[in-house]
Amino acid sequence: MQEFFDNVSRYPRYLISFTLGILYGVVEPLLPLLKRPSTAIALVGAVIAGFLFISFTLRAMLGLAGS
Repeated sequence: MQEFFDNVSRYPRYLISFTLGILYGVVEPLLPLLKRPSTAIALVGAVIAGFLFISFTLRAMLGLAGS
């Protein structure tokens, strides 16, 4: 039974490692774009626009009332 709990206790560590690896893989190629002000502004604008798109889409799909 102890082996079972040892095995189950590894899953949160795996989830954290997996999530950080994906985040690093996505962010690392974008870092050079932040060195120039024009591309940095475009990148920040794209991130904000993507967040707003997902937010508005989920609100519409879930039928949440907007004010």
